[in-house]
Amino acid sequence: MIELYYWTTPNGHKITMFLEESGLPYTIVPVNIGAGEQFQPDFLKISPNNRIPAIIDKEPKDGGGAISVFESGAILLYLAEKTGQLIPQDLRDRVVVLEWLFWQMGGLGPMAGQNHHFSIYAPEKIEYAIDRYVKETGRLYAVLDKQLANREFIASDYSIADIAAYPWIVPYERQGQKLEDFPNLKRWFETIKARPATIRAYEKAETFKNQALDLEKSRDLLFNQSAKTVQ
Repeated sequence: MIELYYWTTPNGHKITMFLEESGLPYTIVPVNIGAGEQFQPDFLKISPNNRIPAIIDKEPKDGGGAISVFESGAILLYLAEKTGQLIPQDLRDRVVVLEWLFWQMGGLGPMAGQNHHFSIYAPEKIEYAIDRYVKETGRLYAVLDKQLANREFIASDYSIADIAAYPWIVPYERQGQKLEDFPNLKRWFETIKARPATIRAYEKAETFKNQALDLEKSRDLLFNQSAKTVQ
C-alpha cells in the first residue's frame, strides 16, 4: 500500500496519474498547502522541503521497512522501478525517458511555475517578469513539440516522462499559451487527456475542490518563505 501525501497541483497530479496507470493500491493523505499543513512536523519528516507530493511505501521491493520518498520526479522513478511499469528496460529508450523527466523537473515545471506566479499570484504585476516567463514557457512548449514531431509519446512508449510533463501543460491558457501553436504537442496532450487513468486521476482532485485556496490568506505561507522559516 502506498500512502500519497497530496494536493491538487501539477506535481500532485503526476503521482495520481502514475498510480492509476499502474494499478498500485494507494490511499490519499491530503495536505492542504493553503492552510499550512505542509509545515506539520510529521509531514516534514518525510518531505523536509515542505512540498507535496510525498509517499510512504509500506511494502517496498526489498521487503524491508517502509520507505518515504519526496520530490515528484524521484517518486515517479521510484514507483516505475518498483513496478517495472512506465519505464523502458532498453538502455537507450530508458535514457530518453530520464532525459525528459529531468527536463520537466529542471525546466518546464520551474519556468511554468514562475509564469503562474508573476502572471496570476504576484500582488504587483511586473511586465518584464511576466514577459520573460511567458516566453520561456512558450520556448519549452516548442522544444516538446519538436520532440513529438515523429512519435506518439516523448519516448518509445507512454512513460513517466509523459506523466511528468502533462500536468504542467494542463493550465496552458493561464500560462499565456495556445495549443494550436504546437500541433504535435496538442495531439499528444489530447491523447493523454483521454486515457482512463488520467481521467480517474483528475477526478480525485474534485474531492478537494471545496477546500479552494484563499490566496490572500495563504500568500505568506506559499510565497514568502525564507531561511528563517526552515531554521
